Amino acid sequence: MVKILSLKFKITGNFLGLWGVWLPVVVILGHIPIAQAQEVITQPIVNIPPSDTSYTLGPGDLLQLDIFNVPEYSGNNGHHQVSIDGSVNLPLIGNISVQGMTVDQVTALIQQRYGEYLQRPILALKLIAARPLQVAVTGEVQRPGSYIVSPSAATTPNNPMIGTPEVSGTGGRLPTITRVLQMAGGITPSADMRQVKIRRSSGTGGEKIINLDLWELLQTGDLRQDITLRDGDTIYIPTNTEHNAAESSQLITANFASNNNQPINVAVVGAVNRPGTHTLTLETVPRIPSEPGQPIEGSVAATGGLFTVTKALKMAGGITPGADIRNIQVRRLTRTGTEQQITVDLWKLLQEGDLSQDAMLQQGDTIVVPTATTAESQQNAEVLAASFSPDTLKISLVGEVVSPGAKSLPPNTALNQALVEAGGFNESRANKKQVELIRIHPNGTVSRRQISINLSAQVNEETNPTLRNNDVIVVGRSGGAAFREGLGTVLNSLSPINNFLGLFRFVNIF
Repeated sequence: MVKILSLKFKITGNFLGLWGVWLPVVVILGHIPIAQAQEVITQPIVNIPPSDTSYTLGPGDLLQLDIFNVPEYSGNNGHHQVSIDGSVNLPLIGNISVQGMTVDQVTALIQQRYGEYLQRPILALKLIAARPLQVAVTGEVQRPGSYIVSPSAATTPNNPMIGTPEVSGTGGRLPTITRVLQMAGGITPSADMRQVKIRRSSGTGGEKIINLDLWELLQTGDLRQDITLRDGDTIYIPTNTEHNAAESSQLITANFASNNNQPINVAVVGAVNRPGTHTLTLETVPRIPSEPGQPIEGSVAATGGLFTVTKALKMAGGITPGADIRNIQVRRLTRTGTEQQITVDLWKLLQEGDLSQDAMLQQGDTIVVPTATTAESQQNAEVLAASFSPDTLKISLVGEVVSPGAKSLPPNTALNQALVEAGGFNESRANKKQVELIRIHPNGTVSRRQISINLSAQVNEETNPTLRNNDVIVVGRSGGAAFREGLGTVLNSLSPINNFLGLFRFVNIF
């Protein structure tokens, strides 16, 4: 059953210049089916910032006023800039204060004031040039402080931004939080992007706090998190108390992250070959490995050649054989003055390819490489082949080899290969059955070991061990060579006249 009712209502306001007009309204009543109850699906709670995009006027804003059928007050004649006291001077009505008001509020106020002079004032007001905004940035950014941001600078091709929503009545776009973070040098690796806060004046003498989750912006593209800023806003980037290696590796690729192409100074101490302060630059730290066949040098694929722990270790001459790569510590001083400690497990990087373990570094970091208390031979071999180990081993060969002296050999070189690099044994003098291996340990102790030679043996700890940096191989003389050398020494000490008798005395003939 459908019923049609005719009603009338009266417009009591000024609507298109008509007063007191009765208009018919047709209301259709009928059977409206009621939808059956459906299952309610609970959506995950996402931190959504307020959608208030209203812009409040202030000194420096340029307005354009157009009044219908009044050309002398419109167009170019209708340009008015908000003065330092927050007011504009308009024809006929004089000064009106617009400080802290929106464009819509000022439009209503002007229409009311011109109603005293015009019968039906129809006007339009828009903001054609917004004033520069002054905002403050504190916390985990490279250059905290106060910034003057021009709205026009937010939309140039050289200043790309993530999300620059147009604000009603501004005549353009206002800068967003990500744009200002770029101006402040970007966020540091210690930033907590889930707890970003903006302090904003409420217009009544107080202030309100806006909570943002920029991690949602990166993960889901939620542009609501990249809100536009207002004059006087303060952005606070807190410190992340719990370091997440996986998130940090993603965070550094954001366009509002710090520019890590700038040189940084870091300290590397502990079980490395050149402990001390090192400067990391794009020249000293290449973007790709110098040799494609080598293991990955740092997280090149993930970081694009940025400064990581493995690259700092490389600059420090590589780790020593006794380094504990499972418990490397990165010590970092945060903006709050507290020290943050990040544990790096490079063994996971080698075994599982976990690039998140190759932590990003920032200015002033200290890397501590501890000494391992126990070591496995298999682990040592893999660590020696890693990119953060020395490129070469310095091995010394002394004694009866063809070319004795210091040798630079590839990592994981075995004893037999070192003998070959020295030209092999001195055939007439060397003891080919046994050599002595002298090793200096990280704790300063020295060990000496006799090794039986088997030139056909594979790499093993008994007869063909893998060498370590600064090992010394001593090749002794054979018994016959020792006898002949001793005999020659004695004969050289005798005069030519007594050589014959001296020889017989030496062998106890006389």
